[in-house]
Amino acid sequence: MAVKIVFLGPLRDAAGTDSLEVPAPLDWEGLLAAVAPDLAEQLESARVHVACAGEVLADKTALEARDGDEVALLPPVSGG
Repeated sequence: MAVKIVFLGPLRDAAGTDSLEVPAPLDWEGLLAAVAPDLAEQLESARVHVACAGEVLADKTALEARDGDEVALLPPVSGG
């Protein structure tokens, strides 16, 4: 039973990998514990969004990923 965490854009560079598998279920605190402390700090920024099972969460701290879910970490969007 696992959840796949996918790192996108600059978050991939910070993580040093494209993805990571962690035991299910996965909540917000578990997500922060699963990544390096400097990356966890970036995830707490309001500009970083989290999608679970293809749906962007309005409140990322309400994350409740189940077995087989994919959690995508979406970096801040820049540009005009």
